[in-house]
Amino acid sequence: MLKTRVITALVLLPVVLGAVFGLSRLPFALIAALFFLAAAWEWSGMTQRGAVAARVLWVASVAALMALAEWWQPAWLLTLLPLWWLAALAAVVLYPGGVGGWFRQPWLALTGWLLLVPSWAAVVHVQSTGAAGLPGPWALLFVLCWVWAADTGAYFAGRALGRHRLAPAVSPGKTLEGLAGGLLLALTVVALVAWYGPVAAQDRPLLLAVALVTVLASVLGDLFESLVKRRCGVKDSGTMLPGHGGMLDRIDSITAALPVAVMLMSWAGLPGGL
Repeated sequence: MLKTRVITALVLLPVVLGAVFGLSRLPFALIAALFFLAAAWEWSGMTQRGAVAARVLWVASVAALMALAEWWQPAWLLTLLPLWWLAALAAVVLYPGGVGGWFRQPWLALTGWLLLVPSWAAVVHVQSTGAAGLPGPWALLFVLCWVWAADTGAYFAGRALGRHRLAPAVSPGKTLEGLAGGLLLALTVVALVAWYGPVAAQDRPLLLAVALVTVLASVLGDLFESLVKRRCGVKDSGTMLPGHGGMLDRIDSITAALPVAVMLMSWAGLPGGL
């Protein structure tokens, strides 16, 4: 399993980095869309089992909304719409009670749109405009490092110190100690770049605050996908990535983190906002 995971990562890494650093906005948006549409297909598989025509139609609607978002680029898409994650937070906190309405078909379709379209738009926005004083590709890599550092810190802190479960009904393996370790490592990465990189001195405290909430949002994204998978009775969102599960499993944290980061940078007036 580990060998398969490593091989898959080694194949994907040059593709992802080549797209991030080598493509202008529109070609990058198209490549990124392929990854997010793959995740959309998996979402439809969890929520519309067996209905192939309905799945194809819904994935096509995601593609159409992405095209509309890129053509129109409405500010509210990334300055207000990410607030829907507050509803997702309520679902995670209340689970298993109080979430029946989420799993009616119209709401699942709407949730999939909210999950994927703003996050794709946020990835494209950061890659093309930059953030925190960094040019676009480096800015996107920087924000993604917040999420990866949080995952890494949570894994090692949870294994070494984990005692108190974070959300036992949703994801029994996650602990409060792991959450604290993830936050600590992620904020350390942000602080190092902020103090020794191109971030303006007056922006550093705000950037740390944005990163803190963004990392918490990334954890929420992971937990919310776990909730959906648990309710739908599946272990992984798919088998698209050998050794890693599905595409949605790989980007679940990003679906919350990137739009929330852009929204907060916009509110705070930091570079990288709208």
